[in-house]
Amino acid sequence: MQEAERPFDGDPAIVRHLDAGASVSSAIDAGRPEGGRRAAMKIDAGLTTFRLDEVPAAARAIEDQGYDGLFTFEGKGDPFLPLVLAAEHTERVELATAIALAFPRSPMTLAYLGHDLQVQSKGRFILGLGSQIKTHVEKRYSAVWSHPAARMRELVLAVRAIWQCWNEGTRLEFRGRFYTHTLMTPIFEPGPSPYGPPRIFLAGVQPRMTEVAGEVADGLLVHPLNSRRFLEGMLLPAIERGLAKSRRRRQDFAVSCQVIVATGTSADEVAQSAQLARQQLAFYGSTPAYRPVLEAHGWGALQDELHALSKRGEWVAMGERIPDEMLEAFAITGLPEELPGKRNARYGGLVERLALISYAGVEGTDRARWTATLQHIRKGA
Repeated sequence: MQEAERPFDGDPAIVRHLDAGASVSSAIDAGRPEGGRRAAMKIDAGLTTFRLDEVPAAARAIEDQGYDGLFTFEGKGDPFLPLVLAAEHTERVELATAIALAFPRSPMTLAYLGHDLQVQSKGRFILGLGSQIKTHVEKRYSAVWSHPAARMRELVLAVRAIWQCWNEGTRLEFRGRFYTHTLMTPIFEPGPSPYGPPRIFLAGVQPRMTEVAGEVADGLLVHPLNSRRFLEGMLLPAIERGLAKSRRRRQDFAVSCQVIVATGTSADEVAQSAQLARQQLAFYGSTPAYRPVLEAHGWGALQDELHALSKRGEWVAMGERIPDEMLEAFAITGLPEELPGKRNARYGGLVERLALISYAGVEGTDRARWTATLQHIRKGA
């Protein structure tokens, strides 16, 4: 049972020398078109290797294939170290942690990491943060997990206060409910970044954390288990509530969705890829934290079944429980030429970025074929 949260409105954090709305707005991507015109949807890829000696070649391949961004995640290794090498061996792609766990790290640690990667990448870094669940934070990291939405809100404001101290020369005087930062001597101050502070994206599934993202972050990282109905009915309204608190508009904020893509160059390849996608969706669906996504479609009872099967280790059987309509709601499937229409039907007008999680017989075995598939996905972006 997760600890109940108190509302973060009226949180007792005392944030001096920091106006959330002004600070967040100043960190928005300088490349946003004037007049609020929606930019083309960006397509991102995950860096799947945790071996540092493999990172340079993998990062260059992602950039050469035409992706707009490259992201790492908190998995079998640290999510920040690979981006140091990726920044050195690429020139164009944006680099992000999607996500790095926030609560096992202090705001000061995150501020140094974000600053250094922003400078190393020449302004291409996005600090993507997530809360994870209580069990992992407490039992795997031996860290504090409590009041996650209020804590995340304050952590982001603390990081911004530290960056403001370094970039603008203000006194560091952040006193909050969870974090306090009041000491910054010249020997520990890196000075201003020539590229400004990085953008901060937050991962959110529940409305409260999503609202925090809208209030204090530059973007939202959406879990792969998502659908248009869930985005329109739950996440986007929460973003709007958060944006209203920081006096910003929707065009001041980016939504980045991870999306499962099951494709191939024949019907058989698509079917094989779709089966792998079903198993991945079943794994996500077995997690209680993601039940609201299933409930948005009336599939809440399936979460109980999937959770029970996962406890017994029946992973193949879990995938078989995913019906066709759920696959179509949560994944994009089809031949390459079918993907642009399905992508637009799912995400058109709603999101600024898509991070592809691809299940395809063409990827990894024939780079030219996958590059052609990627160009199909990008059509109309």
